[in-house]
Order: sequence, then C-alpha cells, then structure tokens
Amino acid sequence: MPETIYVNSTRKTQFIDITAQVEEIVRKSNIENGLCLVYVPHTTAAVTINENADPSVPEDILNILNQVIPWEAGYKHLEGNSPAHIKASLIGSSVQVMVEKLHLVLGTWQGIFFCEFDGPRHRKVFVKVMGI
Repeated sequence: MPETIYVNSTRKTQFIDITAQVEEIVRKSNIENGLCLVYVPHTTAAVTINENADPSVPEDILNILNQVIPWEAGYKHLEGNSPAHIKASLIGSSVQVMVEKLHLVLGTWQGIFFCEFDGPRHRKVFVKVMGI
C-alpha cells in the first residue's frame, strides 16, 4: 500500500518542498535498495524534482509558467482552471527516485516539490517504496 502525504497549499500557484516527508517514508519502509514512486492524484497539481537550496528557483519556475500559461486566455473549460490543467500536464504527475541504504538518491541541490496550480487546496501525494 502506498503511504499518503497531505499537503495544504496557501496560494493559487505554489511549489511545496516535500523531500523530508518522502525521505521519512523511505526510511520507515525498511527497503534498503529500490525505487520510490511519488505520485500526485490530481489533474491540477504535479510533482517535480529541482533545486531546493535556493527558494528563488521554484519562484522563477512558477513565474515563467504563469507568464507562458496565463489565467486569462480565452480557455473553453467551464470550471475556469484550464491553466492549472495545462501546467500539471507539462510538469507531470509522478517522479521516481532511486533508493540506496534507506535514503533517496538525490543530487546535492535536489528536492522533491509538490506543485500546486489551482490553490489554495488540501491535496494528497502517494508514495510507494519498492525493493529491487
């Protein structure tokens, strides 16, 4: 069974660092070596791996996404959140990370981010650790 991380976003678009929560699930899994799947079951949210050392990096990514995919552009979707659907499709709903010695194998500056594109909302992220 996958573990669940609950995320509460506070802004319309936001990157939330969930690395520590994912790492804790990996540690508790007792799976020494394998893969960790992080999956977002929402059509207006995503997950990505990027730099988590400098908070301006996720801010820059969101800034450009919001410029390229503006909220007002004559979208046809009646719910009014087409830009969130487009951003989520571009970023993606899952990432996989190698696990070695009960730890995520991430680069020095890398972190795992939940990407909110239609907030603020209460969201879920599923994490599954698999041994190989």
